[in-house]
Amino acid sequence: MTDLRTLYPPIEPFESGMLDVGDGHSIYYERVGTKGAKPAVFLHGGPGAGISPDYRRLFDPARYEVVLFDQRGCGRSVPYADLTDNTTWHLVADIERLRETFGFEKWQVFGGSWGSTLALAYAETHPGRVSELILRGVYTLTRAELDWYYRFGVSEMFPDKWERFLAPLSPEGRADPVRAYRALLTGDDEARKLEAAKAWSIWEGETITLLPNPAFTAPWLDGHFALAFARIENHYFFHNAWLDERQLLDNAHRLAGIPGVIVHGRYDMPCPARYAWELHKAWPDAQFHLIEGAGHAYCEPGILDRLIRATDGFGG
Repeated sequence: MTDLRTLYPPIEPFESGMLDVGDGHSIYYERVGTKGAKPAVFLHGGPGAGISPDYRRLFDPARYEVVLFDQRGCGRSVPYADLTDNTTWHLVADIERLRETFGFEKWQVFGGSWGSTLALAYAETHPGRVSELILRGVYTLTRAELDWYYRFGVSEMFPDKWERFLAPLSPEGRADPVRAYRALLTGDDEARKLEAAKAWSIWEGETITLLPNPAFTAPWLDGHFALAFARIENHYFFHNAWLDERQLLDNAHRLAGIPGVIVHGRYDMPCPARYAWELHKAWPDAQFHLIEGAGHAYCEPGILDRLIRATDGFGG
């Protein structure tokens, strides 16, 4: 039996800083690996989750120069938890600004969960700037996907956790949780805002792995993290991420000629596998790996193995 691949050893950035992207926002970025090696950009999930040191370890540092950054309003980017001028298309422009700042003609784009949504939006807008595309936990942000997770899908598997998710909402608000949470997360009552942020965050943290994983879930319990994560994610989902229905799937023809890899867990709760399958059918240049015995998180062994094999395979 072939051993499963896992993360490369811990590594520190050779450069980090803040980039002014306009609209009052500055984003934190870091560069890791070997300067001048194959360029790649890592797009984190959420929206609003920020980057983690472990994400640096998805790439062979001898063969890659990787740019990681906290998207607007989260992580070390400022202003924190801010929703102003914070849309999908602002983020697509920020990715281009980073590419231009560091002088890359093309780069590999790696995105998981919401990062896959953003990666698709970027690649379909700037296909000539993408050397390869690696997607994990594909999320195309259709109305059906949103309803599956926030109305009448995942709640069937997690009735106990769903009840806790609904607890901050009024009986009337529970019919449309995304809208009801928006009122709390953008309101003036700071105590209720924090309570709502934690409940929103914990719901996701406890449903993204196939089996309970308290260590992986721990960051979602932190109030500071939850405030940006919940506010930004809810903001994007309330607005359907400023995407037309099925836009990313319908525009998949723009990915023609871009080599790629799609990695998706069979039992991914937030992101149903059928949409990854649809993308695979519309983008035949990509390898497709549906991982048995896996949920949504990148660190689940079968998923991580395929992600490392993908970056190694494109690393030259």
